[in-house]
Amino acid sequence: MIDTGSTGFMLVCAMLVLLMTPGLAFFYGGLSRRKNVVNTMVMVFGVLGIVGVVWVVCGWSFAYGGDGSLPFFGGFDQIGCLSAVNDMVAEAEGTPDAFAVLSGQGALANDPELAAGYPAIIDIVFQMAFAMITCAIITGAVAGRMKFGAVCAFVAVWVVVVYAPLAHMVWGGDGSLIGDMIGALDFAGGDVVHISSGLTGLILCLMLGRRKGFAVLSYRPHNVPFVALGAALLWFGWFGFNAGSEFAADGVAGLALLNTVAASAAGVLSWMLTERITVGKCTLVGAATGLVAGLVVITPAAGFVEPWAAIVMGLIVSPIVYWAISQAKRRLGYDDALDAFGCHCVGGIVGGILTGLFCVPGLSWTEHGGLLYTGDWSLLGAQVLGILVTIAFVAIADVVLGLIIKACFAGSLRVSAEDEAAGLDVAVHGESAYPAYLGLD
Repeated sequence: MIDTGSTGFMLVCAMLVLLMTPGLAFFYGGLSRRKNVVNTMVMVFGVLGIVGVVWVVCGWSFAYGGDGSLPFFGGFDQIGCLSAVNDMVAEAEGTPDAFAVLSGQGALANDPELAAGYPAIIDIVFQMAFAMITCAIITGAVAGRMKFGAVCAFVAVWVVVVYAPLAHMVWGGDGSLIGDMIGALDFAGGDVVHISSGLTGLILCLMLGRRKGFAVLSYRPHNVPFVALGAALLWFGWFGFNAGSEFAADGVAGLALLNTVAASAAGVLSWMLTERITVGKCTLVGAATGLVAGLVVITPAAGFVEPWAAIVMGLIVSPIVYWAISQAKRRLGYDDALDAFGCHCVGGIVGGILTGLFCVPGLSWTEHGGLLYTGDWSLLGAQVLGILVTIAFVAIADVVLGLIIKACFAGSLRVSAEDEAAGLDVAVHGESAYPAYLGLD
């Protein structure tokens, strides 16, 4: 039967995750240059429109449809989400209750006989919100220089041919490649959301090339309060992101919530300490970035680890992400404009590996617990292998897809040099975030 408590819980969590993508628009908008803030934010809103439609049409079915027999792909049986609506009709007519179409996460996926159920239609929108924020993260890497049409085309195809199959490989239940065959754990999206989006951002920025003046000009956030507002919205929405990935209003959801707060708090403190040691000052942008890094690192482990371990994970991740953003990017020469790769991919990899160390055996979805508890390297090995498979699949698919989209846009993903110099807000969108500043009012 349908449990109203879990149904209400999942509705709230879905709405919280939906809040994250507009929140990311503020976060990215504040980090961008003044002349590109509208373009940066409209790319995120474009993702809302594209993914919202594509997910209903086929994304949900490709990710979580089928009978679970395929390791890489769901199926075609839930195209247009018709089956979920039919289940609701059957429910209203008094035939057997409809339960959520589960994605392999949490208590419901592990033992549906013992867990409370909720309508499948809620899971569709919950997972849609995950797909939205994942695609939106990618746009940060290409801010200020990628054609808006190319961004839209790339996202529309990427969510179908990369995100949906990867979600199935990790969360597709029995028979899925990463989650079942390899046995890797990903509670709420370390592989599916953060590694995939950050790595895609890196590949796109390498294909685009550097912004004009990269490593010469100083690219500073144009609106620090926007950054703080965006980080706050992300933080709040992330509670639904992680706690909701338990798919039930139970103790594990509470643990995931507590761990999310603990890791993000530790990430803030660790980043501020790192900044104080390296540059002598603590910044608001740094604190906001540390908050996000802490959220990223705990995502794959939120329902698997004890709160003390969540704090340790937050303390560990910020110096690593700080180094990736401040040192590795400069030394390797890639221009990840708003640090999608440095924060999300690097932080997601750290979180996935640490899950293999700190996972409490009784909370694991597999028979293996973390190395710290069991002395068994099996889970840690599965975590590393799952990450490597994710990286290989995403990288190959991104390169192929990027080349196809590039060919469709006259052989270039990049705006003209003139538009880039003038700023994409006025050149591409015909509007400015600050008309008075440009003398346009």
